Amino acid sequence: MRRPTSIAPAKGKLGVLTPGMGAVSTTFMAGVELVRSKQSMPVGSLTQLGAIRLGKRTEGRSPLIKDFVPLAGLDDLVFGGWDVFPDTAYEAAKNAGVLSPEHLAKVKKFLSGISPMKAAFDRNYCRNLDGKHIKKAKNKYDLALQIKEDIAEFKKKTKVDRVVVIWCGSTEIFLTPHDVHSTVAKFEQGMKDNDPNIASSMLYAWAAVTSGVPFANGAPNLTVDIPAIQQLAAKHGVPLCGKDFKTGQTLMKTILAPGFKARQLGLSGWFSTNILGNRDGAVLEDPDSFKTKEESKLGVLEYILQPKLYPELYGKMYHKVRINYYPPRGDDKEGWDNIDIFGWLGYPMQIKVDFLCKDSILAAPLVLDLVLFLDLAKRAGLKGIQEWLSFYFKSPMCAPELYPEHDLFIQLMKLKNTLRWLKREDLITHLGEEYYD
Repeated sequence: MRRPTSIAPAKGKLGVLTPGMGAVSTTFMAGVELVRSKQSMPVGSLTQLGAIRLGKRTEGRSPLIKDFVPLAGLDDLVFGGWDVFPDTAYEAAKNAGVLSPEHLAKVKKFLSGISPMKAAFDRNYCRNLDGKHIKKAKNKYDLALQIKEDIAEFKKKTKVDRVVVIWCGSTEIFLTPHDVHSTVAKFEQGMKDNDPNIASSMLYAWAAVTSGVPFANGAPNLTVDIPAIQQLAAKHGVPLCGKDFKTGQTLMKTILAPGFKARQLGLSGWFSTNILGNRDGAVLEDPDSFKTKEESKLGVLEYILQPKLYPELYGKMYHKVRINYYPPRGDDKEGWDNIDIFGWLGYPMQIKVDFLCKDSILAAPLVLDLVLFLDLAKRAGLKGIQEWLSFYFKSPMCAPELYPEHDLFIQLMKLKNTLRWLKREDLITHLGEEYYD
């Protein structure tokens, strides 16, 4: 990746389009409005609250990230999206049950002004979701063209200067790479032929990338993990990132597992179960959708702990993940983990983690950061896979010859060093030898 000579300033408005206007996207929109009207704080957002050290520790230079790189301001964000239900963002947020009545009342007028466009949706890829607010077309290629028209119309209507598309929709059924995904020509012909290996989310990705718009994948779907979309991203100069927002249980794994490895503590087994009752929980009742999510969640420990390098410690590790739909919980997900570790002389120990989290509350600041960082990447001339944004994902994208980096702390170092690199500051190695010469 060639370092840009300059970064274009963040002038004008930035449009944010979300395929899926449910719990995550409406919590994000409402939160941005509450923060920019000085009624709340952007807790959980690295772009808004995080600082970055520059130079030596003795220099005392640690500006906020938003003051260091030219990010779009919250006042410049304009929202829109697509959904299979025609509800306004206010109605959707009320149905989701994430936000309190007090917060909803403060943003009612704002959210009521945001209505979704009809979605490109095929129930074959998301069987437990059934909405009627959907587009009609003779084939998938025409559906993708309609999405392109939606992006252009949104940009014209709202007078935004730039757009970012971020998938906040449901988990699709498990798909593996196919020949139809291998080249742009095969993919576009496949859309015209209604190839079953082309899911709805891929239509949004194609429409965004061919419109010169950055795309982030917040679900574990295959979507942009295919050569055709990545080839188009290179051609159109578009940054991509994904996949699957790293929120509850997996966030805890990427915090705890690096600690076990750092101290060379062994791991016999890690059993994880989740209960949640929102739309995502209902979708994941379908075994094929669960398979997509399971694949995303299972790879984390394997890559962090590297059992091939440490066979005595992790070679016999047993990892199991369960997700159960439990309507009474709504968006208040509970992630329970039983962790069997062993220490000196092989003596066994246990750790129990019971994380009662609010999934959309954890996801919303990730959406904000990804929107702002992708817009920054586009203005800096970066294109293709943005591995430095792995910090935000359960199953981070990377080049085909690489393995993904899952360690949260390495991911954060990579993100901040990328920002330093963009601004031509020295990278931080934490060696610190110069202080003792």
